[in-house]
Formats: sequence, structure tokens, C-alpha cells
Amino acid sequence: MSDLEGLTRRLLKKGYSQERIVKRLIQEYLDFKDNIDENTASNYAHAIIEECMKSNISSIPDAFIKDLLDFNKANVTVGKQGVGCRGAGDFFVHKLIAELSETEKKAYLSPKSLDDAGAIRVQDIKTFKNEKFDEGNLIIVSKMEGIHSRLSDFPFICGFHVTRAALRDLLVKGSKPVSIMVDVHLGDDADVGKLLDFMAGVSAISELTNVPITAGSTLRIGGDMVIGNRFVGGISAVGLANDRLLARKNIKVGDKILMTEGAGGGTIATTAIYSGNHDVVRETLNIKFLDACEVILSSDYLDDIRAMCDVTNGGLRGDLYEINYEADCGVVIHEERVRELVNPNVLSLLEKVGVDYLGVSLDALLIYCSDNITEKIITDLQKINIKCVEIGFVDDSKQISMIYEDKQQKNMLPRFRESAYTKIKQEIGEVTPEDRLEMEKNIELSASEALKKRKKIMNYIKSRSI
Repeated sequence: MSDLEGLTRRLLKKGYSQERIVKRLIQEYLDFKDNIDENTASNYAHAIIEECMKSNISSIPDAFIKDLLDFNKANVTVGKQGVGCRGAGDFFVHKLIAELSETEKKAYLSPKSLDDAGAIRVQDIKTFKNEKFDEGNLIIVSKMEGIHSRLSDFPFICGFHVTRAALRDLLVKGSKPVSIMVDVHLGDDADVGKLLDFMAGVSAISELTNVPITAGSTLRIGGDMVIGNRFVGGISAVGLANDRLLARKNIKVGDKILMTEGAGGGTIATTAIYSGNHDVVRETLNIKFLDACEVILSSDYLDDIRAMCDVTNGGLRGDLYEINYEADCGVVIHEERVRELVNPNVLSLLEKVGVDYLGVSLDALLIYCSDNITEKIITDLQKINIKCVEIGFVDDSKQISMIYEDKQQKNMLPRFRESAYTKIKQEIGEVTPEDRLEMEKNIELSASEALKKRKKIMNYIKSRSI
């Protein structure tokens, strides 16, 4: 592993010239990647150094944004402290993590116990739809959300957005989140303060939503064999539903599609930071999506809602394609109604850096429902200052039809990648690889071999247990 971003930041801090850093990055690309020429490597290298310089927070004039994106360094690396090594140094840090995990909403067995697992009691869970959970019809819903790879150097919003996203995915299925779990891995040279700042972001969402943190794990990436300060991992969460899930398969022809306002999460924060527009990160600091779900799930018209979804990675374009496939339907969408729901500062940022807003995560809520409750949903959400608009309807075309302001109607297809929202992504591009079919064939072969391996190992284990 070679952390190109971490390396670039390190060399900039040491005072290396841009030319010298670019040469080093080019060599890293040539060493690690096959079938890449020097010119392409140079384009990638220049994109990386541009992003690292623009995302430098040392010169940000806004104290709030600077404090949000920075973290208090412990000046002790993860490797030196022994984090993940399961010794005294590791135990010390995990006690601090446990303290950061403690919120007003208490778990039955919390991280503070430093036990093997966490737990909650069903009898301690507050009411759902103003009723006690019916244990006979109880549905347990789970979610695992990986942290945004480009927020490694900005741990608070990294933790904030990944946790919010995990809870978001539980809520759209009609479940009440009851438990948050954390899994993080840091490079040997990462500052311990990065881990603590991440946990502060995670527990901020925990506190705001009254969902306790119950367990977690912290390790180093590759132990002693990997250098760098990268931060990776994810958040898992568990939710409970009474007897019905708001699944995509429930969608019917004729259903109306509502969408709430969105200001984005990790992806928009990343776009803002790495284009040097740090102030836009402020727009992503909200829990409107979660609040909207709470209102809907507590309503008396929940039975008339077929499904809910979040506009996430791949954007509205990608989500509608996946939903259509699962629900075996088509949709007609009014583009101008969607556009007006995007936070103005976020939309301005995306237009400024040349990112198609239909192809990135917006942290907006999609609601598929009966026609008779659309106005009630819109009114209820307006009461808590959340804008919601009917953007289209479901048909049987199996297509995504987009009606634009000039009344022109076009079919919309997903692209091979989500919209390129950073400079390096724009350099790499969104074009479908020419050898896509060959790639897919090789992947299918690999999957087949993995299944054979699984069967072989299972048979071996069974034979030894006889």
C-alpha cells in the first residue's frame, strides 16, 4: 500500500517542490500500476497535488469550518501507542473511545464495559408508532456503511456522515434504529487524535438521534507492514420494525414519487474540501433526512407508503435505475422540480466544478406513495421546515424518462461511474472501459472459483468433524 494523498501531504509539509512531488507520484504510479504510461501518470499526479493543496485547511479564514475539518493531534501515532495490538496501550485508547461513545441514550451493555459485545434489551426500546414492539412480528434490520475514502484527513465529518448514512438506510426501510457499531482501521503513522475526533463525529449523531453506540473495533492497517496515516472502516447499525418493510418491491404503477430537499453528505463534503470551497461543508451539517423519516414513520398514513429510498452514491440517476429494476417498473421525473430541491449553495458548487448533480449523493429522501397522501406528507414535512415536492410518478415503461424545463423528454441511463466530483476523478473519467465485458467475465470466473473454494473448505471441515 502506498498512500498517495498521505505521501503528498507529507512531502508538502517537508517543503518539497511541486515538481519533485509530481515526479515521486509518477514513479509510485509506474511502480504500482501496469498498463499506465508516464503521461497519464503525470495527469493523475498533478490532479492529486492540486487537490491536496486546495484542501489544505491552514489558510481557511472561517474559524468554525477550520475547527470542524481539523482535529486535535495527540502527537502520538497509532503504531507507537499500540492501537490494535491488544495491549495496555490499546486498552488505554479504547477506554477513551468508550467514553466518547457514551451518550444520554444508554445501552444495556455498552462499550464502556469493555466486554466482547454490546447489547440492548427489547423492553428498553421506546415505542414505535406509539405502540410496543410486537415480538411475534418483530423484524430486525441491519446495515453496514463504509466511511468515505477521501475524508480520511477530516475525521469528525467522516464519522458524522458515515453514521448518519447508516441510520438513514435503516429508516427508509421503515425500521427504528436501536444500535450503532463502529469498525475503524488506521495506518501505523496516523495520529491517535484522528481516531478520537472520528468518534466525536459518530457520537454526535448518536446523541442527536438517541441511538446508542453498543460496540466497536479498532485496528491498524496491515499492522507493522504498512506505513501511512490512512483511516478506513465503517459503521454498522441495527433497527427494528414491527411487521412490514418499505421495500422497493412494493412499488406499484401509478404511485407518486416525492423527494425532500438535500444538501449532501460525505460526497458533497469531499467535493467542497478538495475543490477549495470549504464553506459549503457547513451545508451538510444537518439531520433533516432523519427527522423527515421520523415524522413519516410516526404517521397514520404509513400503510399508504410503498417504499422509501435515499438519493445516495450514483445519484438520482443511479438510484432510479436500481429501483426500476427491483420494482419492475418505469418512472417519469420532472427535472426542474428535482433541481429546486438541491441546496442552492451545493448546486452552485457542483455547477462551478463541473459535476452533474443527478449523479452524486444528495442526502435527499425519495418517497413512493399513493396519490391520496402526497399533500399530507408535504404539509407535515413543511411543519418541521423540510421542503418536499412531488417530482414524478411510476409507469410500466421500464425506463427513466426525464422531462426538462423546455418540456423535452429524454430517457436517462446510469453511467459506468458516479459523477466525477473531484479533480482526480475527473482525470480518470466516467467513460465505460472498452474491455468492460472482459472485466465482467473475469470477475464472474473469480466468483465461481470462490464458490468452489468455499465448498472445498466446508467439505474439509465437515469431514474432520465426523
